[in-house]
Amino acid sequence: MRAGVLADAQRLGINCVIDDQLPRALDDMSVTLTKVKVLKPDILMVSGHDKGALTAIKQIEALHVDVPIIAMTHCDSAQVAEKMPKASKNVFCPQQWHRALKYKGALFGLAADFAALFKKVYGYEAPYQAAQSAAAVYVFADAFKRAQSLDPEKMRDAISATDLLTFFGPIKFDASGKNIAKPMVLTQIIDGKYVVVAPDKCAIKEPVIKHRHH
Repeated sequence: MRAGVLADAQRLGINCVIDDQLPRALDDMSVTLTKVKVLKPDILMVSGHDKGALTAIKQIEALHVDVPIIAMTHCDSAQVAEKMPKASKNVFCPQQWHRALKYKGALFGLAADFAALFKKVYGYEAPYQAAQSAAAVYVFADAFKRAQSLDPEKMRDAISATDLLTFFGPIKFDASGKNIAKPMVLTQIIDGKYVVVAPDKCAIKEPVIKHRHH
């Protein structure tokens, strides 16, 4: 994550003023946030699983950290919008999948259909990790059907030849095993909901960029 962000920042001419590692327990970000208050960057990006996302939101609020753009991973699985609606307002969250996307497949129908079924069965909103996991099992099932064999090499070849349209998005792998057919989306927490704001063809609303308080 860090390497990708730094490479993109450099490519776009964005100056990186703080490059910190979170403590392994992900339970305290105050050292970094103190630097943020002093150096006043325009963008703060945090990647630290569910626990790190919750810590970041709590401490950004507690320490009155004011940054125009705050982005973090794992927002939806950490349920930051549900648990801390006020503190997480306007935070940007990259996601692999969102229920509003127009993806449709034979197994679950639309992304929204999968989301509705998931909520009915499990009693909470489907995070993208759940959709991703369901899609992975679907890929295996599809490959078993085509391979008609449990031989590992035949299965591997069948999986690598996958070309599926699913509720999670299109699935097609490159030589390294990455799904190259489906883009990420960027959501923003607006009125307590994760709203898709990028890429343009998927966006439901314009992103809200807050101005720094002087």
